[in-house]
Amino acid sequence: MALLGSNITSEVGLRLLLCPLGSNVVIRTACCTVGVALPVYSTFKAIESKDQNAQNKCLLYWAAYGSFSLVEVFTDKFISWCPMYYHLKFAFLVWLQLPPTSGAKQLYSNHLRPFLLKHQARVDRVLGLAYCEVIKLVSSYQAEIKFVKSMVVKIAGSADQTLRGPAESDRSQQHSSSEDPAVLSDAEPDQNPNHG
Repeated sequence: MALLGSNITSEVGLRLLLCPLGSNVVIRTACCTVGVALPVYSTFKAIESKDQNAQNKCLLYWAAYGSFSLVEVFTDKFISWCPMYYHLKFAFLVWLQLPPTSGAKQLYSNHLRPFLLKHQARVDRVLGLAYCEVIKLVSSYQAEIKFVKSMVVKIAGSADQTLRGPAESDRSQQHSSSEDPAVLSDAEPDQNPNHG
């Protein structure tokens, strides 16, 4: 998450974000990059380095981001039409990650943690019931799940053959038939005159 403090982000990023564009494509892409892509990479680095402090920062960020995303699911349709909505969202996502502000830690400590501590028993009960219902649902549809899985495998195989093209497909079939003795005996007539 220290990547946000670089000169590249401050110089180029602000010019792109604040330029007058007819659409919100640039700022929405920036929100996705800053809100998801950079934190995913930072989380990867924290896990691989086994740095407990960096891992804790990532956990705080993902808790704050997840809470924000949950609220946004319900409010996005009402407030996304507001001017500068995505600019404010971008600023919020940057604030969550910047080391000097520790926005994710502040949001977690001041709002998210007290709320979850207060409602922990109820949330655990609801999640437990939901988990049991999902297990029942998945168990009752095992045949359908196996069917869908086999269809996905077949479609993926067909798509792979289509993308490779007929020439490569023929080569792979010839290669596999040359390795299988059963295929050889079926494909080639018996050339030994002593047999039948």
